[in-house]
Amino acid sequence: MTDYAKINVLKENFKNNGMKVIFVKDRYDALDVAKRYISDGISVGLGGSTTVREVGLLDYVLSLDNIKVYNQYEKGITKEENVKRRREGLCSDLYITGTNALSVNGELINVDGSGNRVSAMIFGPKKVLILTGVNKIVDSVEEGFERIKKITIPKNIKRMNTFLGEEFYNEDNIANKFTYINGDEKGRTTIILIDEELGF
Repeated sequence: MTDYAKINVLKENFKNNGMKVIFVKDRYDALDVAKRYISDGISVGLGGSTTVREVGLLDYVLSLDNIKVYNQYEKGITKEENVKRRREGLCSDLYITGTNALSVNGELINVDGSGNRVSAMIFGPKKVLILTGVNKIVDSVEEGFERIKKITIPKNIKRMNTFLGEEFYNEDNIANKFTYINGDEKGRTTIILIDEELGF
């Protein structure tokens, strides 16, 4: 059962750290809220996120003709084009991603392989929109990194290797950039916190 008192403390701490948290009851409300951040003519960067996909936001963004999406996930593109789009995403108007953990103290804790996702969360895009389930809430940065090591990394290795049909990804290449963020420019980062268990 969700601890709503803890959610309120978390929201206040993120507010004090310059980041806004919007708490919603389910993935459908999350999608409705996320749509408000997408306006005509903007450019959108994408960070790898199972939650963004589960909510339906990835499919929604890719269906729009009135925005520019730097989609590194498009099938058939070269490795060079993939990297180019990741770099373009770092200068986008809006960067959409998830987070591996968020603390009650108002901190974002993450791991990345290439580093484009965590880089964008720190600096580059004008706005950052993060979608996450309540299962990612931890009490401290240390607990966040522990969650990443025990849950995020193993599940992502399994997911990627299943997707590719071979044993390619391991902890050395999927988890070599660890970050935590405890503050941002006010108004830049919005977190949609969903009262469901989503993502890894």
